[in-house]
Amino acid sequence: MQTIRGFLVGRFQPFHDGHRQLVEAIADEVDELVIGIGSAGDSHSVHNPFTAGERIMMITKTLESLDITTYVVPIEDLNRNSVWVSHVESMSPRFDIAYSNNPLVNRLFEEAGVEVKQTGMFNREELKGSEIRDLMVDGGDWRSYVPEPVAETIDEIAGIQRIQTVSQLDSPSED
Repeated sequence: MQTIRGFLVGRFQPFHDGHRQLVEAIADEVDELVIGIGSAGDSHSVHNPFTAGERIMMITKTLESLDITTYVVPIEDLNRNSVWVSHVESMSPRFDIAYSNNPLVNRLFEEAGVEVKQTGMFNREELKGSEIRDLMVDGGDWRSYVPEPVAETIDEIAGIQRIQTVSQLDSPSED
């Protein structure tokens, strides 16, 4: 019997409960899941506050309790769409199905002959990375939107202090 392996890419800034629910839904369809950390080279900004390694920790710790084999791989931005899929394939274990809601990502995989499945959205009104990062900057209740291992990782790396500091640097100055 052939192992069916899926691929899911995202920035996961941070990995939140919607991402966890998405992985759980995909786990019902595949035997193994490769999770690609998009924009792996970016960190220490309001848009991308966490490093690839920190995001790998968040995801790995969160998914330990699931009954699915997962691989987490960093995928740096290439900024050349025509070769992006081959770049992803070179950084990842082989996969059979790509999961995404991003129209460009879907198109690139389809053009490369990879089966693509759209993913569900889980409580998208509240579970948006940008909204959670805003709560972190403003001192709001971000913890209720992320799995406990993610909150523990953010505490361990002083992530709230980091995003609050970089938000001051990223803000336009008032002269």
